[in-house]
Amino acid sequence: MPASYPWLAQRGFLLPQRLTRVQASYDSAGNGRRLGGWKAPDGGPSSASLAGLQHLRNRSRAATRNDPYAFSAIDRLVSNTIGTGITPKPRHPDDGVRRQLQALWEDWCDEADADGRTDLYGLQALVCRAVYESGECFIRLRPRRLEDAMAVPLQLQVLEPEFVPHDKHEQGRGGNVIRAGIEYNAIGQRVAYWMYRTHPGDGPNPALRFNDLVRVPAEQVLHIYEPLRAGQLRGVPVLAPVLARLKSLDDFDDAVLFRQEVANLFAGFIRKPAPEDPPVDPVTGAPIQTDADGFTPMVGLEPGTLQELLPGEEVDFSNPPDAGNTYPDFMRQQLLATAAGAGLPFELLTGDLRNVNDRVIRVVLNEFRRRIEQRQFGVFVHQMCRPVRAAWLDMAVLAGAIALPDYPRQRRAYLRTRWVPQGWSYLHPVQDVQARRMEVRAGFTSRSEVALRQGYDAELIDAENAADIARADALGLAYDSDARANPPAPTATTNPPISNLEEPA
Repeated sequence: MPASYPWLAQRGFLLPQRLTRVQASYDSAGNGRRLGGWKAPDGGPSSASLAGLQHLRNRSRAATRNDPYAFSAIDRLVSNTIGTGITPKPRHPDDGVRRQLQALWEDWCDEADADGRTDLYGLQALVCRAVYESGECFIRLRPRRLEDAMAVPLQLQVLEPEFVPHDKHEQGRGGNVIRAGIEYNAIGQRVAYWMYRTHPGDGPNPALRFNDLVRVPAEQVLHIYEPLRAGQLRGVPVLAPVLARLKSLDDFDDAVLFRQEVANLFAGFIRKPAPEDPPVDPVTGAPIQTDADGFTPMVGLEPGTLQELLPGEEVDFSNPPDAGNTYPDFMRQQLLATAAGAGLPFELLTGDLRNVNDRVIRVVLNEFRRRIEQRQFGVFVHQMCRPVRAAWLDMAVLAGAIALPDYPRQRRAYLRTRWVPQGWSYLHPVQDVQARRMEVRAGFTSRSEVALRQGYDAELIDAENAADIARADALGLAYDSDARANPPAPTATTNPPISNLEEPA
């Protein structure tokens, strides 16, 4: 009974026997011998993610630095999520406005980094790596002076999660509350972030106090992470489910490697009968000096060595044990579990494409890309790209970098943007292009949509094609790509005329 109704047992209630023998409807909810030792904490989303968070970050970074599979997992996730960048395509109805916005954006991208080390799309990759490796990342919007002569006086400063202490929980002013370094108002909205001036892991700074925290308004900070539970305040590294497995696997692999290294140091062993007289060196004739333990010193081997032996001595060459027949299968099974926990295919994690045909890899990559696209638009576009675009456009209008007289009234129209990630490479170029072409010809999609899937701008493609055709006409050139000179022939899949389908009378 206490196991079923502990709150009643503590108060002295006695229940009928039929109620004390209530069994769980689900086997996994039982507390018998099989599952009695299963530790399943009932903490909320904040306590579950904040407990031991710094250990998770440190171990995730250490694994990424030193473990090849951890590095491969993070690197593949970043390259597939961001690639060369998630680019904007303005959706304003005016073509002239779209061109102005796009040109100004491209000019600003090269100046977006507050540290001056990369461009905007390099910052996207840096933020993505921090989110996967450390669980989250912060971006501070840094307005600049007009005297800085920038395309738009705004820059982005990328900050690691340690800048906002996750163990800061206080009662703020005016009814606000600080949870995990983030200040909330009475209705649960984020109003500020409490940040260190420098990274707390870089050591003490003589000019600053270690606990010197600055309150930064929430309008100036972007918090990028993937919430896995409703109400989760801080992000968790993507390798959290497999860090312990990776550590154990690395220790096992290192032990096997060290065993092979030590075993291969012994080329062979000299076997000799028990001596009746003091042993004599066959080369010098002098008595052999033995070690303190009574054994003959080891003989070093070099290429081309001919070692002379005493009468009765034999050489037994070393036959060290190998890694074992089960070693490859064991490593593969553990890496399969690691790949599943990290959220990417085994083939991408290890680079092992043996016994994998193009149909299988197509199915695997399609499922992987579906998960990546979910993160692209649900995390990075929503939490980073959209607010950066809004802050950039507001600053561009305020600074006079672009003239939009009706911007205060039509702000939503100017902010409408389609974000286009880098396109996926063709798995089978000929078949994939033919399939896309058939989709367009059948009316299932448009040329613009096909171009956007590949990360290109259809309007730019049309302009370049028109320029190519005009230049070829001016020079008197003709290419097979010019559909005017080579109209497409009807294909076998072309629908026959309706008259041919009618039955004869």
